[in-house]
Amino acid sequence: MADHGITLLRISVGIVFLWFGALKFFPGMSPATELAARTIRVLTGGALSDSAALYILATWECLIGLGLIAGQLLRVVLLLLWMQMAGTLMPLFFFPREVFKVIPFAPTLEGQYIIKNVVIISAAIVIGATVRGGKVIADPGAAARAKRSEAMS
Repeated sequence: MADHGITLLRISVGIVFLWFGALKFFPGMSPATELAARTIRVLTGGALSDSAALYILATWECLIGLGLIAGQLLRVVLLLLWMQMAGTLMPLFFFPREVFKVIPFAPTLEGQYIIKNVVIISAAIVIGATVRGGKVIADPGAAARAKRSEAMS
């Protein structure tokens, strides 16, 4: 698990982004399209048409997905992911009556769709911890022994 967990996490989150992003290219296929368009409209003050905003969002999500799957340019990909995640949380503040049946305890299906992003944010933190060479070590004692061995060398 320690050897492959981060890679599998990175690829699986990448698949989610690629899949959900690709759905947004096809009208009516993503359950988040309407809420995403209205959120972007508020964030941009209506500067983008809904179709342009959704095309940009779909492309953005697909790029995040492809970057995570490929494991390339992870610092840039994770920056894009953080920006996208910030946007996905905005409906909780902009449209609370639409994302909660009872604020803040009972989310609607759309609210659940948004709240699940907490897991993606946590996964991105773990992935980000490895960008500069961090690793998951199956035996914490092994790390301490390796440090002592390096210090003695």
